[in-house]
Amino acid sequence: MNKSRAIVMKAKDNVATAAEEILAGSDVLVNIGSQPLTIHVVETIPFGHKFAIKNIQKDEKIIKYGEVIGEATADIQIGQHTHVHNLIGCRGRGDLQA
Repeated sequence: MNKSRAIVMKAKDNVATAAEEILAGSDVLVNIGSQPLTIHVVETIPFGHKFAIKNIQKDEKIIKYGEVIGEATADIQIGQHTHVHNLIGCRGRGDLQA
């Protein structure tokens, strides 16, 4: 059995979580529900970090585990590292609505 290199928990997620470091230029197979999808990762993704599995527009919600975890502060393309440099968290904040 092959170990998953990245995890997508819910079909509405727009990011995957790296289960190991993924080097830039790698193709990663993720399963969205029962649908396999290959994502070309364009930046090195550290273990535990996120990368976009859909194009995400500036100010669009970032969805992980089926829940809104933040908003994009810039356009994020498929395969890009999605972290504090291009998203702002909204969990636990009183000034942003999820």
